[in-house]
Amino acid sequence: MDESAGHKISIEPVARVRSPFQEKFGIPRQPGLAPSAIGEVRLLAPYHDAAMLQGLEGFSHVWLTFRFDRCVAQGWRPRVRPPRLGGNTEVGVWASRAPFRPNFLGLSAVRLLQVVTRPEPLLRVSGLDLLDGTPVFDIKPYLPYADAIADAEGGFAPTAPKAGWPVVFGAQAEADLEGVAAAAAGLRCLIGEVLALDPRPAYRQGGEPGRVYGMRLDGYDVRWRVMGDRIEVQAVQAVDPV
Repeated sequence: MDESAGHKISIEPVARVRSPFQEKFGIPRQPGLAPSAIGEVRLLAPYHDAAMLQGLEGFSHVWLTFRFDRCVAQGWRPRVRPPRLGGNTEVGVWASRAPFRPNFLGLSAVRLLQVVTRPEPLLRVSGLDLLDGTPVFDIKPYLPYADAIADAEGGFAPTAPKAGWPVVFGAQAEADLEGVAAAAAGLRCLIGEVLALDPRPAYRQGGEPGRVYGMRLDGYDVRWRVMGDRIEVQAVQAVDPV
């Protein structure tokens, strides 16, 4: 369409993400922070053609252009409060990666684990920071010589957030994991990586000692709390799929 003539540009998803993150709470705030967050990029018709994936297997990472579709109803904002600044300091939305953007578009670089062509073409990826069901509008290979800029500066977020919280599993959580032995190792790693980043909103960090938090993760309801200088997982219960 001719944008200069005032027409709107219409695009449609080429894929949807199958992710262990089934709600926004708990999702790492950038890709790659939780390597055990493994999922799939499932191509949609008419783009579910294996020929479109030919040659992609030689790349270690891919860029996903996606939409923060669950945030659209809340509208976009000219200024936002990044968690890296404590959740109270405002910056312009273009200086952030907040979801409340005019077109609600996001960009995520994830590790490519496998290119699957049969029975349905899809990509297995890790390091996801996307909500289950997120629509993907484009897929591009990550090019180290062009995309990794050695002298780049990160503004108010110059380094990756530290995964500084030790995570321990209480007796009930250990018993729960024993009941899902086939998936326990991967699930344990995923829970540990997510909680070590402290997913609490910035304004709650340092307060409400002993409060029990819950999040849905890969089909499980995970209950946890901050206990002094560590995070304790209290229970890991399977939940019925929505």
